[in-house]
Amino acid sequence: MKKLIKKAAIVMVAFFVVAASGPVFAAVGDQGVDWSKYNGDYGNFGYDHDKFAIAQIGGTYGGLFVDQATYPTQVASAIAQGKRAHTYIWYQVGGSQAIAKAALDRYLPKIQTPKNSIVALDYESGASGDKQANTDAILYGMRRVKAAGYTPMYYSYNPYTLANVNYKQIIKEFPNSLWIAAYPNYEVTPVPNYSFFPSMDGISVFQFTSTYVAGGLDGNVDLTGITDKGYEGGNATKPDTDTPATDDGKDANEVTPNEIQVGMTVTIKFSATNYSTGQAIPKWVKENSYKVLQKSGNKVLLDNIMSWVAASDVQALDTGGSNSTGNTQTHIVQSGDTLSGIASNWGTNWQELAHQNRLSNPNMIYSGQVIRFTGGQSGANSRVYTVRSGDNLSSIASRLGTTVQSLASMNGISNPNLIYAGQTLNY
Repeated sequence: MKKLIKKAAIVMVAFFVVAASGPVFAAVGDQGVDWSKYNGDYGNFGYDHDKFAIAQIGGTYGGLFVDQATYPTQVASAIAQGKRAHTYIWYQVGGSQAIAKAALDRYLPKIQTPKNSIVALDYESGASGDKQANTDAILYGMRRVKAAGYTPMYYSYNPYTLANVNYKQIIKEFPNSLWIAAYPNYEVTPVPNYSFFPSMDGISVFQFTSTYVAGGLDGNVDLTGITDKGYEGGNATKPDTDTPATDDGKDANEVTPNEIQVGMTVTIKFSATNYSTGQAIPKWVKENSYKVLQKSGNKVLLDNIMSWVAASDVQALDTGGSNSTGNTQTHIVQSGDTLSGIASNWGTNWQELAHQNRLSNPNMIYSGQVIRFTGGQSGANSRVYTVRSGDNLSSIASRLGTTVQSLASMNGISNPNLIYAGQTLNY
């Protein structure tokens, strides 16, 4: 979600009315997180008590589609950890129902969370000057979500909504369907600050911080039990459609400590206290995911932190092959290594290695770090170009020895004139 300081007045009575207005679910008061590609392939929870995650599937920027490759693995990861997984769509449609239709046509068939789960429309930028047209485009999308068998929600923040949307029309048709953000600052905030609860009716989920933990993570609280939708007894219900991400998550959830194998992706349980060496495990380590490099008896060696942990202290996020796109090679960084040099040895480029290893700064690698390269679809046969200021799709195609049509098709670009600096293109 957009990281803005969102201020709003509060009428405390409104909170209690909202919280009590729906049926009572076990999820009332549960906290959870929301994820985009910036949270990595497997997402990250802030605390052991988190109960749900809402993952971005992708979205439209005024007609340009940007899919989130992290979506399926994030959904599987949440369910593998026994959490409730939901979906949101970046919904920069302005007041255009034509763009809204194209977005829903693209993303509704790709949803991997169970039927009845939340599908929220993230409407926080690109509004047109016509308030009614904006509202109609949002309602169109929410009707499509409901007709597809999911629970529609509207996400934004209070000032933006009041300025651009007739939100009471939304809650008249879809009661208690608002997911609203409001927080005063960027200080770490592990629990809701109701002094900044938005003075709006119809709120079911309150996003109370973008710094749930140090380093940043959106924190949310469920006020009505809406995050129970799609789940029975906390478990994902069997959907009517094919949802391999949900199935992968269920399979990973059933992996026992004895079944943990090399190549699986795991997270360290929040209940774990010490490495196998006896040293305390820092909290930040438990917020991330790791590949199992080796297994010895009842302990496993995890990449990046290069530490041994008891197998009983880790939770499998995948089963070691369901999300693989080819053969994985590993390289342990030596003194003097550079990412470009490692990439050259593997016949790929440093941008691809940075993407696969979630390296925000390719110059910051260190001796002993494990660098992975997965061949196949995301490997040497699928290269990546980062758009620069002044580029257009035609000049990029000419430089790369390909065609505009091929680039547009490979990257899901509906309007070849709408690309932006920093965007990555497969070719």
